[in-house]
Amino acid sequence: MNIFGVGLPEIAVILALALVIFGPKKLPEIGRSLGKTIKSLQKASSEFENELKKAVNDSEETDTKKDLE
Repeated sequence: MNIFGVGLPEIAVILALALVIFGPKKLPEIGRSLGKTIKSLQKASSEFENELKKAVNDSEETDTKKDLE
């Protein structure tokens, strides 16, 4: 398992450090906020990709119409 170039042992060390630094009561709260942030970034990325595809398709349609005239 390799996420962003970080393997399983590195993830375990990071999680252990987070547990020591923030404590067990604060970790679920941090996890939820991190999850919400990642979800909103994915949504924004998807919307940007859709807008980009739409712009490219509109541009291609315009070029095709010009070629037909």
